[in-house]
Amino acid sequence: MDYLKQYEDEMAAYDRQDHDFIDDDKIWSQLKAAENPSREAVRAVLQKAEKTVRLEPEETAILLQNSDPETITEMYELANRLKQEVYGDRIVFFAPLYISDECANDCKYCGFRRSNHMMHRKTLSMDEIDKEVRTMIREGQKRTVLVYGEAPSTGIDFLCKSIEKVYSVKEGNGEIRRANINAAPLSVPELRRLKEIGIGTFQVFQETYHHETYRHLHPANTVKGNYRWRLYAMDRALEAGLGDVGIGALFGLYDWRFEVMGLLYHTIHLEETFNGVGPHTISFPRITPATGTPFSDHPEYAVSDEDFKKLVAVLRLSVPYTGMICTARETKEVRDSVLPLGVSQIDGGTRIGVGGYGVKDANALPDKEQFSLGDTRSLDDVVLETGEMGNIPSFCTACYRMGRVGEEFMGLAKSKFVHHFCIPNAIFTFKEYLLDYAGPETREKGEQIIAKHVARFAGEPIYDTIRENLRRLENGERDLRV
Repeated sequence: MDYLKQYEDEMAAYDRQDHDFIDDDKIWSQLKAAENPSREAVRAVLQKAEKTVRLEPEETAILLQNSDPETITEMYELANRLKQEVYGDRIVFFAPLYISDECANDCKYCGFRRSNHMMHRKTLSMDEIDKEVRTMIREGQKRTVLVYGEAPSTGIDFLCKSIEKVYSVKEGNGEIRRANINAAPLSVPELRRLKEIGIGTFQVFQETYHHETYRHLHPANTVKGNYRWRLYAMDRALEAGLGDVGIGALFGLYDWRFEVMGLLYHTIHLEETFNGVGPHTISFPRITPATGTPFSDHPEYAVSDEDFKKLVAVLRLSVPYTGMICTARETKEVRDSVLPLGVSQIDGGTRIGVGGYGVKDANALPDKEQFSLGDTRSLDDVVLETGEMGNIPSFCTACYRMGRVGEEFMGLAKSKFVHHFCIPNAIFTFKEYLLDYAGPETREKGEQIIAKHVARFAGEPIYDTIRENLRRLENGERDLRV
């Protein structure tokens, strides 16, 4: 069956709708109404955000339009405090694994687009996936997001087979314990197969929520050319029973303020439709250059570093209980600047070329890479420097593997569950990393970081469990969690 034709009937059902949940004119009217807000108006929104509740679009618009240095500083301080209250000072680590760069779409900004003849197309074989995963494990990775182009060769059968392969690889004490998926929008029956196979978070990024811009960048004769098929991908995932879904926008395609509002409206739609279950994560990558892709060199709506800091903080304030991912597209300096503003997940030691973990350096396979990376440090370097900033690195996968997903996870996150689960599990997984993979300096300083965090639990019921699990890890046990 033709790749596009297999979804035509379902796409037609979306096309018959009078409207979707993104109203471009309404968003712009809300942003216009919030221009030049007073300090009092900004502080009223911050007072609500302090309660760790989701903001309404009109309130988020006020924060987006705020240009007053004094209250912007207050926004940044509160974003940091809310992140600490919900997730603590732990930063979760993952690494992407690019499985294929074959793609039937022709998005103007993407290195993988089908008309880019400077790209060397490759889909990893099962043996090649095995080798890539072994390298990742030897470096200390426990979590990955598997990334695929949208093509007939990487349909649901291939997805399932490749996921099974990733989970099957064992190397010493290591393994990939959680495989998230960043792939094409799928039908409900296809998504049910992913649930059966045991994926983590299912990610589909809308790229841009602005209808006209979306049409301009995504040719109509491609699967991705259907705005609503992509927009409702998370609805189908939750309907299929997947507990955790991730949304995102590619910043630089359209006005960044509009895209933040789009992400918020997407969150509201999911929460209202699925009994309070919104996105497990929100991602906010910026466009970076890609081989053979002039659009990516000078995007019309490029987001400055200062505006990037602001959008990260506004997202944390608007959806305080959702995980926020800042990827290695950004430079070390930019990531360091936004980490305190609400980020809860980052990647380290990343290689994004298809087959990239077979080479030492990032950005080494430009004809197999969707974009270029800004942070090319090794995992050990990122772990060490993240710890030196006062955070505890975490490789935790406990919530998903213990069934704390979907509605249960959202309930825990909204009630600030970090103290009971996130920090203890961060301690255990960081200890594993220090014992099995860390360099001498990281191990020495990492033990000091662990000691500091353990001491905070002194006198609490879980204190003895933490100390006992650390002893068991020292004696060779692995994968301990609460």
